[in-house]
Amino acid sequence: MRNLKQSKVLSLLGIAARGRNLVSGEFQTLEAIRKGSAMLVIIAEDASDNTKKLFSDKCAYYRVPLEICETRERLGAAIGKDLRSSLGVCEAGLADAIIKQLKEKQSAV
Repeated sequence: MRNLKQSKVLSLLGIAARGRNLVSGEFQTLEAIRKGSAMLVIIAEDASDNTKKLFSDKCAYYRVPLEICETRERLGAAIGKDLRSSLGVCEAGLADAIIKQLKEKQSAV
């Protein structure tokens, strides 16, 4: 069951990337948070502690939901890129769908 939920999240990220509703990489994600276009930020579980703290602080200040899931490799592969430790979803419907999948995954564990 766990892999099914993870794959739904990853496929939603892929849809967001193809629809140009996703930014990736530290600089672009931070810029989207500051501009108010990021509806959800996802950080890889294996990102550095500094990266996690940076995004945790920024997301708290700008009131952007933050989720930590997957590895840098899997996040990058989901959007057709190399390793990615941070992603910003810039479309509200997709952000809500991803949050819903992650919450279902957490309650199933």
